Amino acid sequence: MRALRVVGLHEDGKSIVCEDPASRTRFLLPADERLRAAARGDITRLGQIEIELESQMRPREIQARIRAGESVEQVASSAGVTVQRVERFAYPVLLERSRTAELAQRAHPVREDGPDVQTLGEVVAHSFGQRGHDYSQATWDSWRGDDGKWVVVLSWKAGRSDNRAHWSFAPGAHGGTVQALDENAEVLLNPNAYRAPRTVRALEPGKDAVVQPTLDSVPDEPVAKVIDAPIAEPEEDAEPPLPADEPEEVAEPAPRAKGKKNHPIVPSWEDVLLGVRSQRG
Repeated sequence: MRALRVVGLHEDGKSIVCEDPASRTRFLLPADERLRAAARGDITRLGQIEIELESQMRPREIQARIRAGESVEQVASSAGVTVQRVERFAYPVLLERSRTAELAQRAHPVREDGPDVQTLGEVVAHSFGQRGHDYSQATWDSWRGDDGKWVVVLSWKAGRSDNRAHWSFAPGAHGGTVQALDENAEVLLNPNAYRAPRTVRALEPGKDAVVQPTLDSVPDEPVAKVIDAPIAEPEEDAEPPLPADEPEEVAEPAPRAKGKKNHPIVPSWEDVLLGVRSQRG
């Protein structure tokens, strides 16, 4: 690399004239913002100028998107630049987000009767202990919403599921306050609402199985069985029992004609021819 010396300012007032001492060759160097930043030794300004030249996204917009919750990788992909160049402007904003998340853990959850005595971090740690989760593996983060208010998020993994809880954070005296923004945040603020899951035991085939009745499995209704037994006929000479309230003297029933048992009266031949029924008994 050859060294050049500055000759002076060009007649247009916008460029600097440089010369090669060995060959006396002169060069024209634009006196732009990059040259001024290099002369001052402002490396941050040089990196900012490179991003502005390579991308339409300005550093202020990059920081705004990082402050709104986007990651460095997401902004770099949108801006079309490398992650290293975005980190130059994202670093102070990431520190701000981390600091806000720490302050929110010292804030007090808002209850129906006012702010809680315990802090958000203490309440959440107690809820994690009841559920058997590892609180040390949970991560805190924060970002600023479109309304200018800070949102704090807690991320943790339970089994194979990724979980998140969000609170709105209002800095103030005695650590400020936080309010739940979703169901997970409300549950973590109310440890008494947690119920341990019940163990479900699988039934083995043929044991403790509940058999559902079907049309084929319903037993037939029991049918009264008819017993062929002779019915006892009352004796002809038997007297009916006396009622309890009736007097003992009861009139004798009228005598009835008695026929021969099991022998019907057969008319004679003469009666059949003459059409006269015999009066024989």
